[in-house]
Amino acid sequence: MPETRRKQSLALRQLVSLFRELLGSPTSAFGLVVITILLLTALLAPVIAPYDPNIINLGNALQPPSAAHWFGTDELGRDILSRIVYGTRISLTIITIVSVIVGPIGLIVGTTAGYFGGWYDTFMMRITDIFLSFPSLILSLAFVAALGAGLENAIIAIGLTAWPPIARLARAETLTFRGADYISASRMQGASALRIIVKSIMPMCLPSVLVRVTLSMATVILTAAGLGFLGLGAQPPLPEWGAMIATGRRYMLDNWWLVAFPGGAILLVSLAFNLLGDGLRDALDPKQR
Repeated sequence: MPETRRKQSLALRQLVSLFRELLGSPTSAFGLVVITILLLTALLAPVIAPYDPNIINLGNALQPPSAAHWFGTDELGRDILSRIVYGTRISLTIITIVSVIVGPIGLIVGTTAGYFGGWYDTFMMRITDIFLSFPSLILSLAFVAALGAGLENAIIAIGLTAWPPIARLARAETLTFRGADYISASRMQGASALRIIVKSIMPMCLPSVLVRVTLSMATVILTAAGLGFLGLGAQPPLPEWGAMIATGRRYMLDNWWLVAFPGGAILLVSLAFNLLGDGLRDALDPKQR
């Protein structure tokens, strides 16, 4: 029990130190604050949103921003602010599920390829190269076309296309660790390859993988918005930001708020994840500063 408490105390101190490091930089602090607001907005959406995001009121259609509707209304009279607020839930759902998919897949593929080497490494890296040879949006479009339009299929498609960069990074990290003395000592003590990879190599790769996943979230948001814009992602009446821009583009010349506010939300959140990823890179790997 004392050893467990000591480890918990050490982990808490490291976490506090990480947050202090992030808040010490204006750019990473901005990203952290925006993402925190995003999380709170998604959690408190029913409280924050002034209207039901799916209530149609044709008599109130295409109203400009005002005291009653801060972000205006769309072509069906729905409050845009409420739809953006509820859209944060969709964005966070996509980000969370994609992270759960791509993180473990990329880490497993990269560490095993780097540790075992030989034909297995060549085979896995050629598969990775095939995925990397296509732009992520184009490859996602191909998967969604095969699976069918919809938010769930869009998430699967994005997850299937976002793991190769993480695998490449994990492999490069593994190649630097597999010849280390502590790895050789583990082999001499009879540790299996699986135990060495899970207990010794993966923990060393986690900081770099965490940074890469965070930086990838901006691309994930843009890809999801692109699929929604093309009608292959979230389907109406879901308030997904890309789909909102797609429906508003027909009226955008006279009603700028239909695309400006959803587009601004995509820009702000993507920028926040990029800045937070840069901050994590500096905090977890001071050599990158």
